[in-house]
Amino acid sequence: MKKYLTLFSVLLIIGFHANAQDDADAFKIKEIFEVAMTKGECYENLRFLTKKVGPRLSGTTGAAAAVEYGRQSFHKMGFDSVWLQPCMVPHWERGAQESASIVASQTIGTYQLNAIALGGSGGSGLVGVTAPVVEVKSLDEAKELGSKLKGKIVFYNRPMDPTQFSTFAAYGGAVDQRVWGPKIAAQFGAVGAVVRSMTTRLDDVPHTGSTVFNEGVEPIPAIAISTRDANLLSEVLKKEAVRINIRTFCEWLPKEPSFNVVGEIKGSEFPDEIILVGGHLDSWDVNEGAHDDGSGVVQALEVINIFKQLGIRPKRTIRCVWFMNEENGQAGAIAYADWSNGIPENHIAAIESDRGGFTPRGFTSEGDESTYLKNFKRVKAWESLLAPYHLRIGKGGSGADISRLKPQKGILFGLQPDSQRYFDFHHAPNDVFENVNQRELELGAASMAALVYLLDKYGL
Repeated sequence: MKKYLTLFSVLLIIGFHANAQDDADAFKIKEIFEVAMTKGECYENLRFLTKKVGPRLSGTTGAAAAVEYGRQSFHKMGFDSVWLQPCMVPHWERGAQESASIVASQTIGTYQLNAIALGGSGGSGLVGVTAPVVEVKSLDEAKELGSKLKGKIVFYNRPMDPTQFSTFAAYGGAVDQRVWGPKIAAQFGAVGAVVRSMTTRLDDVPHTGSTVFNEGVEPIPAIAISTRDANLLSEVLKKEAVRINIRTFCEWLPKEPSFNVVGEIKGSEFPDEIILVGGHLDSWDVNEGAHDDGSGVVQALEVINIFKQLGIRPKRTIRCVWFMNEENGQAGAIAYADWSNGIPENHIAAIESDRGGFTPRGFTSEGDESTYLKNFKRVKAWESLLAPYHLRIGKGGSGADISRLKPQKGILFGLQPDSQRYFDFHHAPNDVFENVNQRELELGAASMAALVYLLDKYGL
């Protein structure tokens, strides 16, 4: 009986200690959210980045200004060390304003389309290209038509699936048209390509984004048109043959030197264990890049601000990275991974924010298959501490800029905001500061800081 009483006492002490520890963590996370909502700086940082720096496509003066803004902001934040990591980035220029119009239709006459050149498009010259339109719903359909596409303008018109709850899943199911469609059209002799904008919204706003022409395939004029105009064009094509004129003034220039912006606070106990927070600094040239990905970079920096405000000296090294060139090349991510994996470093975790500044719902995660399930089980146990903030930890990927860190066998996270409105703004001219909600942005930063706090305190 004495033995059992002793065992019971030990278990009682362990349970009491565990509960006390959970209470301490819950209190600290509450403090993190309170600081983010009352003393946060990310919203004003986003205002400066979007309004003062503005568009920042890789290779442009805007991107260079953004790097300098990052360098100064990191020094001001008081990192133990700050550096610029070089990378060579592509330089594509849009040139003069593009245009597209239906030419002399019997149904609607001459009609100006809401159009935007895709990143990587070729130029048409001043007169433009005018040709009959062929509508397809998939890459396979274009390939089946083959030589029949010669001299035509190929119209890719498969909508994002509105029945998908995850708009990112809907995007993934449709975006191949934009990325590879123009190249396939060019291979079969098409003189231009038109792509339905990647958004679930029916409106007049065209969305840009990368299209890829492999070496040996000459870029043709490639544009996206608004969803409303895509529906209109499709309806007219059911009644008559249609010709379109496309004018683009795009060109590829030589690669330019650029940089990732990196800052870190050295860990007091385990300095070789690194926890990364980051987002990508570049944006498309037609918008302020407020959701994509200004929100992500200022949220990553805000994690450091929250730790500073609360006087938290991390046990492990916290590193903030603003990656360059995610939108049309990922040169920054490649440079960082090649350097870090080559040393090799030990990123026990990395968190990327690149899904917009909307209300956070939790984190998705991934990792090397040899360690992922063990690491996931470890962090999943913290979910009860995040539950009061409606945050969950799940599986399903991390982010384009950190995914190459898998060989280090840590766990990689993507901040997962509510996705329903993201593609209203993604790669479009309306991705501006005014369309970011301050409270939602701050909640996302606090969510990242809370997860970093737990990773730093307990490790893996």
